[in-house]
Amino acid sequence: MARRIDVTGAGGVRLAAWEFGDPPKTDRTPHGAAPVSTSRTHGTGDQPGVLLLHGLMGRASHWAPTARWLSARHRAVALDQRGHGRSDKPPQGSYTREAYVEDVEAALEQLGLGPAVLIGHAMGALTAWQLAAKRPDLVRGLIICDMRASALGASSQHTWTEWFRAWPVPFATLADVRKWFGEDDPWVERPNQARGEFYAEVMAESPDGWRPVFEPQQMLRTRETWVYDAHWEELAQVRCPTLVVRGLDGELGRAEAQEMVRVLPGGQYAEVADAGHLVHYDQPEAWRAAIEPFLDTLRDA
Repeated sequence: MARRIDVTGAGGVRLAAWEFGDPPKTDRTPHGAAPVSTSRTHGTGDQPGVLLLHGLMGRASHWAPTARWLSARHRAVALDQRGHGRSDKPPQGSYTREAYVEDVEAALEQLGLGPAVLIGHAMGALTAWQLAAKRPDLVRGLIICDMRASALGASSQHTWTEWFRAWPVPFATLADVRKWFGEDDPWVERPNQARGEFYAEVMAESPDGWRPVFEPQQMLRTRETWVYDAHWEELAQVRCPTLVVRGLDGELGRAEAQEMVRVLPGGQYAEVADAGHLVHYDQPEAWRAAIEPFLDTLRDA
């Protein structure tokens, strides 16, 4: 079960956080009912906090299997970042790196999670290490999943712009979503069922078919705030133990991942076989096996 907790991010943007695990005994929500929206933070004793941050176009629910697994020994919360999931998507809002980092800073403080372990995928990983560099008092450990520290450049942004234009929206059915993103997308090298499921989860039904829950132009605005810059300097400022995880077929190459580990004062390395960019979605059991020893060391510290 996931319970929704609304938090207020930078500029007053409303963010939806989702706490996974058994509800507290004071919560009388019937078994099987819809998640409860509440502004209160429910403590879970001395369990260490974990905040999970999805990547660009993702949503908190993508972390559900990981968060449920974590909830046995942690207070696990996943955040819908601004412009994503059920959080606000202000048309004229700020989608800068600073705004995303300030949102997570506010979430940790309002949820009472810090010092927490931050687990981030792609863009969420960049946000996590930028916050760890800015507010070391709020972050006790960091897991970076398939995010590069080097600049991606203008050609990368152009490719993404063309990719969004190629989407055959609206999709008639969710099966069409799964097929296009898992098989027919010209940017896919080989069929990937997990990729199809990933994108099906970010679609919502509208009168004319299925469309993404985010605005593609907002995603491009978000992305352009990091693709032209390298982020090595901020990475080097992270002081907490950090695990860099890559899928063998992902976007983060082994050489760059190992250089990130070298630059990090407390860096460690792990890789997941038969996984692409969506490591935790492609190989969930192998992903959990890769991060569990690291999490154990943090609990024992």
